[in-house]
Amino acid sequence: MQFKDIIGQQPVKEQLVQLVQQNRLSHALLFLGKEGSGALSLAIAFAQYIVCTSAKEAAQKSAPGLFGEAPSSPSPLRGEGKGEGDSCGTCSACTKADKLIHPDIHFSYPVVTKKPGEKPVSTDYISEWREFVCGYPYGNIYDWLQFIGAENKQGNITAQECNEINHKLSLKAFESQYKILIMWMPEFLGKEGNKLLKLIEEPPPDTLFIFVAEDESAILPTILSRTQLVKIPALTDDEIEDALITRGKVENNKARQIAGVCAGNYRESLQMLQHAEEDWQSLLREWLNAIAKNNTAAQIKWIDEITRLGREKQKQFLRYFIHLLEQAVRVRMIEEGTGLKNPFSNMPEKEKDFAIRLNKLCSLSAQQAIITELDKATYYIERNAHAKMLFHALCIRLYHIIKDNSLILVN
Repeated sequence: MQFKDIIGQQPVKEQLVQLVQQNRLSHALLFLGKEGSGALSLAIAFAQYIVCTSAKEAAQKSAPGLFGEAPSSPSPLRGEGKGEGDSCGTCSACTKADKLIHPDIHFSYPVVTKKPGEKPVSTDYISEWREFVCGYPYGNIYDWLQFIGAENKQGNITAQECNEINHKLSLKAFESQYKILIMWMPEFLGKEGNKLLKLIEEPPPDTLFIFVAEDESAILPTILSRTQLVKIPALTDDEIEDALITRGKVENNKARQIAGVCAGNYRESLQMLQHAEEDWQSLLREWLNAIAKNNTAAQIKWIDEITRLGREKQKQFLRYFIHLLEQAVRVRMIEEGTGLKNPFSNMPEKEKDFAIRLNKLCSLSAQQAIITELDKATYYIERNAHAKMLFHALCIRLYHIIKDNSLILVN
């Protein structure tokens, strides 16, 4: 995988290249980016960039060490003249790295036990991992666990896995000058991760750790304190729109609408594209009418319907609701003359009409409170909350937020 294969993130790509060029690369990096930002893909592309041999002779002349003293003259970009700061993509090392079979690039990720009593390690699932990364480079932990048939099992990075890492990185590199470990989702590394502390603190020469995470607070503090942070921002709406058009061959207007809803999450945009025919607006109208009328029977019927959709669709629905509330706030700000540019030109007519109705349904403060509740609900859904209980509670909360300012949302 090359940097050019990754959507957006140009400043981060340049930062990574400069870290190598200027000899400012730590032995342990933390790529911190939310779901759908491309953090894992960036880590893999960076590892390929490091092992690329296209500029080997020039690099030897200037004799730069990745972690050593700065050379007397600047070290050349890998693949200079071919990718402008990218790996060449054609040498033997790049070919192997692209297929995730380079012997000096190791991977660690959450896995589940195949048989009771076994101590699973990442290499048990290496074939599935290669297939998953190639097919779903922006996939999340839920996608991965479903891909390996985990069902309701909780993925983990085990103590046995830590022992394997210590062993692998203690060996001499096979082909490259460097040994690289990419650990995806270190949030699933429990106290067993302390087994890696000595290795991270005093690694063998030319050894690089790349941790790829979404939630900084869930990482062991002892590991967090030993890493150099590389922040991976969410993608912009324009970057997602362009990717949907060029990669997914999506029609321009639909790409723009999806990009506006997915909040910088490319994975979410693909999920929305897959379920583009879902009528979220009708489902939302039915729900809000049941809440505004305080119709308990209608609420129960609606909850039964939403719980049958599954976790991923429930999250999409809640995010769509948040998007409409944000649109409603924009419309409200225009009406109150705050000087914002008119958003209506890029807003579908049905969304604009619904946004206006939402403004009549509840005040600005109520809309902000609803967004907070929807964010919480999304968080709990991701953590396997009981769907019926969650949506029953959400109905009650939303009713109390909007009960003094109600409007029936007609078609």
